[in-house]
Amino acid sequence: MEKRITVLSGDGIGPEIVNEAVKVLDRTAAKFGHRFAYTPALLGGAAIDAAGVPLPDETLGACREADAVLLGAVGGPKWDMVDKSIRPETGLLALRAGMGLYANLRPSRMFRQLRESSPLRADIVEKGIDFVVVRELTGGIYFGKHETTERNGEKVATDVLSYSEHEIERIVRVAFDIAKKRRGKVTSVDKANVLDSSRLWREVAERTAKDYPDVSFSNMLVDNTAMQIVRDPSQFDVVVTENMFGDILTDEASMVAGSIGMIPSASLGDGKNGLYEPIHGSAPDIAGKNLANPIGTILAAAMMLRYSFDMEAEAKAIEDAVERALDEGYRTGDIAAAGGKRVSCSEMGDAVAAKI
Repeated sequence: MEKRITVLSGDGIGPEIVNEAVKVLDRTAAKFGHRFAYTPALLGGAAIDAAGVPLPDETLGACREADAVLLGAVGGPKWDMVDKSIRPETGLLALRAGMGLYANLRPSRMFRQLRESSPLRADIVEKGIDFVVVRELTGGIYFGKHETTERNGEKVATDVLSYSEHEIERIVRVAFDIAKKRRGKVTSVDKANVLDSSRLWREVAERTAKDYPDVSFSNMLVDNTAMQIVRDPSQFDVVVTENMFGDILTDEASMVAGSIGMIPSASLGDGKNGLYEPIHGSAPDIAGKNLANPIGTILAAAMMLRYSFDMEAEAKAIEDAVERALDEGYRTGDIAAAGGKRVSCSEMGDAVAAKI
C-alpha cells in the first residue's frame, strides 16, 4: 500500500522528533510491505521566516492533498513579538480549520515501565491511568472574536466563546463511538453552572447520549474534573469537552501519566486525512541538542496508521516496539531514572525502530 504523508517539522525540536518518527515509519513500511512518500512543508515560525506567514497556501494545499499529515511542534521566543495575526500558533489553528479537523484525540496512558515518573502517589498509579480526552478543536473561545479596546481611559480585552448545537453534537458522537471500542464510559466536561455555552453543551450531550444506551454517560464540571484527574484518574475512560477546557486538561493528564513527551494526539474530521502530532511544544531550550523525547511523535505516527490508513497491525507493532524499548531501560532525559539507559533523541528512535 502506498500513502502520501505531508511532513511539517515546524520549529524548535520539531525537526529532531519528526526525523525519528519517520525513521520508525520507514522501518514499519519495510516490515509490512508498504511505501510511504513524504512531502515536506513549512508551518509556524519556519514559515514566517521563509514566507512571512505561519501557514503558506502551499502548505495548506499539500496537507489537504495528502493521506495524512505528521507535525512536530511550532513556536518559540524568536516569534513572540510578531503581530498576533501571524504568530506561529495562528498557523496551526488555521491549519486545523482549513482541513476541517474538529476532533482532537489525546490519550493519557501510564506505561508500566514509567510508573515512578508519575507525580501521583503509588497507590493511585497502581489503579491504572488509561483514558482519552476528545477535545473539540475548531470552535469555542480560540476561534471567537478577539479584541482589545479602550473604555473610560483603560484597555478592555474581550474574547468570545461560542458553540452551535451541530458543533457540540458531532464531537460528542466521536467520543461515544470511541467509548464503544474501549470500556464504554463517557464523561462530558463543562462549566454549566456559569456559562451559557456550557449549558447548551450539556443539553446537547445529554440528548446525544440517548442514542448510545450501551455506553455509560455522566456530566462533570471542569474544575472538578481537574481535581479528579489528580485524585483518581482510573475513573475515566473517554472524556469529551470544549476547546479551551480540553487544552488545559490534556496537559494535566499528560503529566499525571509521567511526561508530556510521551503523549501523542490525532486531529480528525469527517474524512480519513488527519493531523498527527505530539502534544508538547517546541522546547527551544533544548532544540538542536538531540535531547528531546521522540516517543510522543512516534506514537502519533502509530495513531496515523490506525486512524487514517486502517493499519491496525502496523500501529500495534510501533506501540509494542516502544514498550520493548522501555522494557530494556532506554530513557531520554525527561523520563530518565537511576539504572536506566539514558539515550539521545536519535538513539531512542533507533531503539524503537530496531524493535519493529
